[in-house]
Amino acid sequence: MTNQIENTSLDQRFHGETALINWRDLQRNFAQGNVLLITEELNLIEVATHFAEDDSTQIADLLKRGEISQPSNDEARNWYENQSELWAVVVAPFVLVQKPQ
Repeated sequence: MTNQIENTSLDQRFHGETALINWRDLQRNFAQGNVLLITEELNLIEVATHFAEDDSTQIADLLKRGEISQPSNDEARNWYENQSELWAVVVAPFVLVQKPQ
């Protein structure tokens, strides 16, 4: 029961902290290697919760399947040139981003 309450609180927190952000505002985080791209098929809030709960098994599985990755330099350059906006949420030290659907 406690875990369900904690998940609800985390979900609410991440919903309130998730926003569209211009890629240019994430350049420093990208340069530091702290930006992770989440595929459009996943729920950004659920992934953020896995990180917050340090669910290493689930995170490792998502990484292995390529559903979480670091953006490539080509992607970053393209987003910068096009002034793209991405959904983003911070789960320190990472910024999780997802392309809008």
